[in-house]
Amino acid sequence: MDNVRPMNRDAADHDGFTRLPPHNAEAETYVLGSCIHQPRHIPLLRTLITGADFYRPAHELIWNVLGELFDAGQPTEPVALARALEKRKDLKRAGGAAYLHTLANYSWPAPDYYADFIRETADLRAAEELGRRISLYANEPDAEPAKVVTFIDDYLTRQKERTAGRSGDPADALLAELLDASALDNMPTLEPLVGDLLHLDSLARIIGPSGHMKSFVVIDIAAHVGTGKPWHGHHVRQGTVVYLVAEGARGIRKRVRAWEKHHGLKMDNVLFLPRPVQTRGPEWDTWIEAMRRLGPSLIVIDTQARVSVGVEENSNTELGLVVERLDDLRRATGACVLPIHHTGHIGEHGRGASAAKGALQSEMHVSKKGDNASNIVVTMKVGKQKDDEEGDDLQFGLKVVTLDGELKADGRPVTSVVLESLAPVGPAHNSPEWLVQILDRADIPLAWGSPRVIKWCAESDIQMRKSKIEEAVKIRKTRNTFDDPRNARNDLPPNLPRDLETTSPRDLGGTPGEFKQNPRSNNPPQTGGGRGDGPTKPPSPRSPSREGGGAGSEGEETPSDTPHCTVCGDPLHGYRLTRGYDTCLQHDTPAA
Repeated sequence: MDNVRPMNRDAADHDGFTRLPPHNAEAETYVLGSCIHQPRHIPLLRTLITGADFYRPAHELIWNVLGELFDAGQPTEPVALARALEKRKDLKRAGGAAYLHTLANYSWPAPDYYADFIRETADLRAAEELGRRISLYANEPDAEPAKVVTFIDDYLTRQKERTAGRSGDPADALLAELLDASALDNMPTLEPLVGDLLHLDSLARIIGPSGHMKSFVVIDIAAHVGTGKPWHGHHVRQGTVVYLVAEGARGIRKRVRAWEKHHGLKMDNVLFLPRPVQTRGPEWDTWIEAMRRLGPSLIVIDTQARVSVGVEENSNTELGLVVERLDDLRRATGACVLPIHHTGHIGEHGRGASAAKGALQSEMHVSKKGDNASNIVVTMKVGKQKDDEEGDDLQFGLKVVTLDGELKADGRPVTSVVLESLAPVGPAHNSPEWLVQILDRADIPLAWGSPRVIKWCAESDIQMRKSKIEEAVKIRKTRNTFDDPRNARNDLPPNLPRDLETTSPRDLGGTPGEFKQNPRSNNPPQTGGGRGDGPTKPPSPRSPSREGGGAGSEGEETPSDTPHCTVCGDPLHGYRLTRGYDTCLQHDTPAA
């Protein structure tokens, strides 16, 4: 029975029945359960109680670990809590994983009410312990009155230490929350959700004129968060997305199917509620509780106006209440809450009072130019970023996607559009293409093979799988020399004729129009001859003479200006000649 404090044999009534010290087990469960689901209460509760105030040792242990998780910015849900206790070898002493899930069922919006009970019973137990010690010592043969006074002084000192910062006085509670500069390092930092644009546990907003593709942008963001795909060059933390479709619910299916077809995968981990829930109505509390249980990373509200019907948008007071209800949702879930809102007639400002913008972590403005899918350009501008650099604007084009097997009443296909980035997007981090760029910038020789590149990556603190490094080496070795000047060989002999130092193949003759007859060749057409002559192309390499053996033997003439192998001196033919090689196949230098 290591979950209950051991009883002293003196703690018994005269009638023989054991009496437990003052405690309130129900209050302890409500405080712990509330902290498991809403760790934001922990700073306030720390001003009211300490771990030693809990009667059950298991509860004291759980309280201390909850505080450690909160300070480290880690989740406090039952699974995370059980894992932390298991690492300390204390899960069994805390009651086991099943007991943690039971505690999670006890939650209260204002757990400080129950914390008062815990503090009061702890004070009563301390006073009772003082009385017991005085009684025991007074009955000893060598008892001294001065020793009793020492007991009382020690008791008063401990009580002063225990009540410091948790007296229940509002001013004391605020003073206890003050942090010095060093304590700021213990505060959890913002966790990115979509690059530097959206963060977990934040309130953001996307605004724009009506009909300017706001919902298409947000659906694209939601889909990338749900599937974990980078969003147009921005890193994404994968998580569950809940999309409250309070406006335009009938068109959402078509947009989702178009996105799935374009990207070739299901829009997993994205859930839709196709009706509004009013922020000022009683159902909003139910919505908050449902989202708290689900634990999503992103909650989209489409649109803000449809979940605040009847609210005077131009009133800072009324709109402030809506913002507070949205913030309640954020605090309960730790998600990024992202409402979509329309701009007013003035331009790039959200419609209505300015009370909402002050509470936002970030705000993005979406607009479009053009009149049809072929020339529309959608621009997303970061209008506010509270703690980060605002960054450059993002621009997207539209691609029309035809939905398979769906026709309109007149027989025309059903279509929708998806976003395509208009800005060049670099390769994904730690991909073979990304490593190719790194190697090129570091001027790593093309002749390096996989072992040397693997060693260089290890020395440069680049951690990648061997298969990806080998793929990057293969990409660099197979790139066309004439397409990328960085691939030009720099190991040519110093006495090479000047006409062979150029990277472009010389005109080796041929007939006009031959380039069109050989479209699979990689050689660019060469202009030659007089006015009106068509483009020419080097002739295809001739087969070796059957009588004389290899090229250059008797029976086959070799032009005097044909390049020769720099090792054996034999003339070069075929692709060895047209692609700029300076050695024949048998004298290729093996890769390092």
